Amino acid sequence: MSNPLIIYGVPFSQPVRAVLWLMLYKQKPFEMVLINPGSSSEGGSRHPDYLAKFPTGTIPSIEDKETGFVLSESHAIMSYLCNKYDWNDLYPSNHEERAKVDSYLHLHHRNVREASIGLVAPKVRKDLNFSEDFLKISQANINKAFKALEDGWLAQSRYLTGDQLTIADMSAYVEIGQLQSKFTNVYDFAPFPNIRRWLEDMNQVAYHDEVHASLYELGDISSEAPSMETIISANKKGFVVLQEQLADMED
Repeated sequence: MSNPLIIYGVPFSQPVRAVLWLMLYKQKPFEMVLINPGSSSEGGSRHPDYLAKFPTGTIPSIEDKETGFVLSESHAIMSYLCNKYDWNDLYPSNHEERAKVDSYLHLHHRNVREASIGLVAPKVRKDLNFSEDFLKISQANINKAFKALEDGWLAQSRYLTGDQLTIADMSAYVEIGQLQSKFTNVYDFAPFPNIRRWLEDMNQVAYHDEVHASLYELGDISSEAPSMETIISANKKGFVVLQEQLADMED
């Protein structure tokens, strides 16, 4: 079976997990190439070879080996894949329904995405030296975003934009879901019953466990920051599980 699409990144990355989840969910074979985010060494996202294809030096990025087409940014990638393969169940063809999905995807970046920046990154990237003021602003943005999801997006529908799963839910979950007690355990969802219900529903989506293998390996980081060895081990575990799933697709 041909695997023309390459996905560059690491399984621990939240946006990378969203793209991986989409591909596994739709049973679309691909090749994954591990890229160390922020590194200028060979195999890093700041290496000249990587920057020649992807000038922003971010993950995930994709490359179509057959056409040479390259693309970065998880939401652009997910929308492109849904358009290319007519995955209208996850990215509706109806203009108004699709606009709701796009609305969340645009909202995500300086709102729900703050979950990684304000709660997870300070634990796993001590080298970044976040200021107290920065963390306070980030966490305030998280609380504001979660309240909007609780009282608005999830108040009257099963999923973010209606009663059907979309790429908006996948993108949101990789950020929000990682905070659960069974993963990093760095946020208390008790005040948000609608979000808790949605988290349970998302836990049942096909390939949830496989996509989040790196987080199961990482474990609780609420009281003690993980070592770099633990993070590397988590990424390796996620990659091994991913390769097993890809092998199953080709059988």
